[in-house]
Amino acid sequence: MTTEVTSNSASTASDNPQADVPVSQETPAENPEAGQQEEAEGGEEEVEQAEDAPFAVTIVLPHESKKFEIPVSPLEAIHEIRQSIIEHPIAVQYSCFHLEHNGQRINDFVQVSDVEGLVSGSELHVVEDPYTEKEARIHFIRIRELIGAAGDRTDTVQGIISGASVFDDVVAAAAEQAEAAEVEPYDFEAPTDLSILVPKESPEPAPKTVKLISLSPWNPPPAPLRQKGHLLYLTITTNEGEQFQITSHVGGFYVNNSSNNKFDPSPKQDKKGFSAHSLFTLLDKLSPSFAQGFADFQTYANRKDPLATFQIGNTVPSAPWLVPSPSSSLCTHVADNTRSQETFLLGGVENTDSLRDWNEEFQSAKELPKETIQDRVFRERLIAKLHADYNDAAARGAVLVARGEVAPLNPTEGRDAQIFVYNNVFFSFGADGVGTFTSEGGDEAAKVATGKDVFGVKLVNQLDIDGLYTPGTVVVDYLGKRIVGQSIVPGIFKQPEPGENQIHYGAVDGKETVAADQAFAPGFEKLAQALRVKKHAVWDKDNKRYDLEASVEMKGLLGTDGRKYVLDLYRITPLDIAWMEEKAPEGAEYPHRMTVLRPELVEALGKQKAREFVAAELRKRAPQKDEKSEEKKEEDQTNSEAAKGNEVENPEEKVEEKPEEQKVEEKTDEQKAEEKTEEKAEEKTDKIDMSDFQFALNPDVFSGQVPQTDAEREEMAKDEQDVRDACAYLTETVIPGVLRDLKESDISFPMDGRSLSALLHRRGINMRYLGKLASQCDNERLACFREVCVREMIARSFKHIAAKYLKTLPLSLTSPCFSHLFNCLLGSAFNPKPVAEIDESYRTLFSDADLAFEKVTPESLRQEIQTETARRFRYTLAENWWSQIRHLQLLREAALKLGLQIEAKNYVFTKPSEPEVPAAAPAPAQTNGAETATATTTTSKKKKGKKARDASPASVSSVPTVPQTFSPDDFVNVVPIIKDSAPRSALAEEALEAGRLSIYQKQQKLGEDLLLESLSLHEQIYGLVHPEVAQMYHTLSQMYYSLDQKDVAVELARKAVIIAERTQGLDSTETVLNYLNLSLFLHQRGDSKVALVYAKHALDVWKIIYGPDHPDTITTINNYAVMLQSIKAYHESRRWFEESLRVCETVFGRQSVNSATLLFQLAQALALDQDSKGAVDRMRESFNIFRTVLGPEDKNTKEAEHWLEQLTHNAVSLAKQAKETAAKRARAGYRFSARNSTLGSLATPASELVGNNTPPNLDGRSIDELIKYIEGGDKQKKGGEKKRTPVGRGNPKRRGGAAA
Repeated sequence: MTTEVTSNSASTASDNPQADVPVSQETPAENPEAGQQEEAEGGEEEVEQAEDAPFAVTIVLPHESKKFEIPVSPLEAIHEIRQSIIEHPIAVQYSCFHLEHNGQRINDFVQVSDVEGLVSGSELHVVEDPYTEKEARIHFIRIRELIGAAGDRTDTVQGIISGASVFDDVVAAAAEQAEAAEVEPYDFEAPTDLSILVPKESPEPAPKTVKLISLSPWNPPPAPLRQKGHLLYLTITTNEGEQFQITSHVGGFYVNNSSNNKFDPSPKQDKKGFSAHSLFTLLDKLSPSFAQGFADFQTYANRKDPLATFQIGNTVPSAPWLVPSPSSSLCTHVADNTRSQETFLLGGVENTDSLRDWNEEFQSAKELPKETIQDRVFRERLIAKLHADYNDAAARGAVLVARGEVAPLNPTEGRDAQIFVYNNVFFSFGADGVGTFTSEGGDEAAKVATGKDVFGVKLVNQLDIDGLYTPGTVVVDYLGKRIVGQSIVPGIFKQPEPGENQIHYGAVDGKETVAADQAFAPGFEKLAQALRVKKHAVWDKDNKRYDLEASVEMKGLLGTDGRKYVLDLYRITPLDIAWMEEKAPEGAEYPHRMTVLRPELVEALGKQKAREFVAAELRKRAPQKDEKSEEKKEEDQTNSEAAKGNEVENPEEKVEEKPEEQKVEEKTDEQKAEEKTEEKAEEKTDKIDMSDFQFALNPDVFSGQVPQTDAEREEMAKDEQDVRDACAYLTETVIPGVLRDLKESDISFPMDGRSLSALLHRRGINMRYLGKLASQCDNERLACFREVCVREMIARSFKHIAAKYLKTLPLSLTSPCFSHLFNCLLGSAFNPKPVAEIDESYRTLFSDADLAFEKVTPESLRQEIQTETARRFRYTLAENWWSQIRHLQLLREAALKLGLQIEAKNYVFTKPSEPEVPAAAPAPAQTNGAETATATTTTSKKKKGKKARDASPASVSSVPTVPQTFSPDDFVNVVPIIKDSAPRSALAEEALEAGRLSIYQKQQKLGEDLLLESLSLHEQIYGLVHPEVAQMYHTLSQMYYSLDQKDVAVELARKAVIIAERTQGLDSTETVLNYLNLSLFLHQRGDSKVALVYAKHALDVWKIIYGPDHPDTITTINNYAVMLQSIKAYHESRRWFEESLRVCETVFGRQSVNSATLLFQLAQALALDQDSKGAVDRMRESFNIFRTVLGPEDKNTKEAEHWLEQLTHNAVSLAKQAKETAAKRARAGYRFSARNSTLGSLATPASELVGNNTPPNLDGRSIDELIKYIEGGDKQKKGGEKKRTPVGRGNPKRRGGAAA
């Protein structure tokens, strides 16, 4: 029962299907022919690998003939080498050039292997090209950014300090900790410090390379000078204060004779008349201090981790919900002449550079070849980049549409029916503008349908079915409006001829007409098989029957480009009829009928049915097998029984099992030959034919279809029963299964709404079942889960209410709306009657705006939230629920759902009490008090910590100045919430799965190679900074840790942390888990002091996400205590063990095995902290619980008893010697202070403390040996202890054999 650190992981094996990699049933060594074939294939692979091996080439730069080497791969394209050259430190000035080999120009888009004679050591010459206007603009933008002269950008989509990372700040804190002599005590009662979520300001500004570099007012060149090759005119002011006018010419850049008042772009002829092909080189010539300034700027920029500053290209960077104040140096607005000119610089005079035919690009990318690995890499990388660019363009367009900046194509229609085209993206509102969803629930149904549609498009994109195309689709939620952005399908706006339909498959004009063009059937059939959709009959208004492969709502459209497009994918699964038929409370009817089951549920049910089918087949064959194998049983009864047992236990894994593979190998050649023949014969009978198994659901049942004949009605009734069975499977199997897994600590508890929805969606549970889940949390162990569910329901209800008020408001009035609604929700304890702060000039200006939000009161808002929760989740909130919420956590949830960016400052949620009257403090459930001066906000904790917090000077002093919790100025920005349809890379995931499988099969070298290949594919396809790459680093770090390669594990975990912070959020669940893993790996590597800082940061972030006392923090706090023990900080370690025990008792109760395990560890910690009496008491308590729960004969009980005897004996010995020890210390001039001393600093010899009269029946080891044992140095393990695995989040149930 030695103390050990356990790992935290994003998901456990039971909850992550990828983790359950089956072990191969066949052993290659048993088949010599297969072995020879594999050897041959292996030889071919080695030859291929040799051909594909990277090699070095020499790059020769122009002018000074500088050279440097770069590694290239034969599969790389030349333009990738160009990019490598541009990014090389000594070639930064070049951007407009081509490469030559042996005097021959190389095409940028050919592969390295296609260049004749290009081998290791070859020279590639950089040859400068003439500029075009576009190249000149690109060069100018690049040089501005390179030298740090580009000002801050005001981004409409990505928000303030988007993609920020605080990892460097944590590293700095870790460096300080490593140098400190002692570990600083941790205050468990302290309020949460929000400043940990805001990057620290740099003490000094970035060094300047030039004072100003911008486009000149003389720009653009007049026609006669354009004819002479003039492209742009620039103005530069150097650090020395000299101003130069520069001409950008086809041949490069030169200083001209113009001034601010005179236009003369001819070359200057005096000593300042410099020219150069690169603007960078020209700056170096003009300014003597430029080279040093640039070097200083590089040093300044390199202080941060490269990953923390690397440009995010293939995903939307995370926008933090807490941002620094506008006066902070992190977001100070500085003057920059060129900022307003960037549209021209990026898009050209006509802004045509940025216009793209999105649909053609998507479909052309889909049609790219995918025969070879390199084909697939190129194709998937292009698709990933294309989706990222499209998502960004669509989000920007949607924001402008929501703000009313884009003119509609049909201005005479109602607002919800209006459509828009911007940047070649087609936009419409996610509302029922034309009455399509009237019978399904109107606007509510239309809004849900758009969300389901984008999810359906994502599924189809992931399946990648040849011949079936989807438009690029994005859904954007912004300021209460939902906007759908789609790429324009050719022919979508074409008016059909009379009698002609645009739709060739599925419903036309509602469901009155049905089209069933058989040209669409093959593609739809493949889609239906993958999604488990049954081919079924539907009827039009004339009761004519059509047999469709998919839902009648799903439409097939033949574009004018000849491609078959699939549209309206919001009904790929059947309706959840059980939910619809369940009687809702009066006045709380569900708002729409778009209650479809999740595809994950249908897939899970399909697998369950397959297992049942296999089990039934095996039962049928069992009697025949028993007769046939009677003789074999006599030969080798043990092995035969084992094989049979395996068949019964894992029917889904043993479908094609060969029984003879489990036989003993010691047989003659004749016997082997006979067995081969028997195997082949038995294989035919043992192999279960899965073609007889079919499971598919009809998505159109319960949706108004009327069968005409008895046979059709019978078939429809059967389909309806199948759907009812699926609904029953959800409510009777899946939901209880999740609660059971949580109760048994088999899976991690979610921390917040995002991790909760990920858990439920993975299991196929819709979020509308949150109420049912919360209602069934009747066990104290599920209190955390119930709290997260209730918080999520309140946050979602508030989001819908806020959207109702925001929908018609102009942008200028949204901040007053947010502040008033949040004051009513979270600030009513501080100010019971908040008033909306609206600028009177705006009230007059927007006289037609609906200002209904200002009439909202805390009481009316609570009533609305209760109504919404009852309608949407069928859950009744507890009485006075608003006094039980954790304010900070609910603020975070609501801000993330609405896309809010709020200023990080000291908010006051409750009225501070007078210091001398602690009784006036609210109950703990209501105590979300004021922040401290360092941007902190409190969350409810324990009563004992409340007095100090309420009495803090910051809280008291802020009362008179803050009449309301929030003001409009606190809501500084709103970012759009984007749902995209980008597929994941199938190739990268295949390599990952193959690597995992090889590791499980003990093929370590092959597994590592495959995992590294998967990482390389992830980085190539997604780019370096992407959520999928962060997850890959996380997975790989755990894999390398399990292979005992700790340095590699640490480096990968570090990268996972930074990328997760930048793409998933500074306070996302993934970020917390990555920090915890990094901490664990560092501790195991021996850097415990540094590890402590990372673990503490993770715990502090965890407090912000959930609040204190999350069940999974028990493991983390315990790990922290173990790390403290390893650096001999015994007293602080003891405090952390006590905190871990406190949380454990809250979750599992005092009399649980989990608490007993922690009591055991705490007793050891107390012994090390010289509290011998406390150690005996805790060990006795642990022993009593083990004896009661597990019985006196259990190994845990016996071990606790053994330790109890040992500690009791030592306590008695120490008590006897206390006077003598005190006297010795007094004579030596020391003051005795047992509390603050550690065993390592004791003056008394260990042997003296133990005594020489140890009874023979007790452990006779010395205190030093005991310390070694407690710290894990003693390798002896007790039989009752379970070995902890690094993969999968640890929990108290698994610690120290507690689950035995």
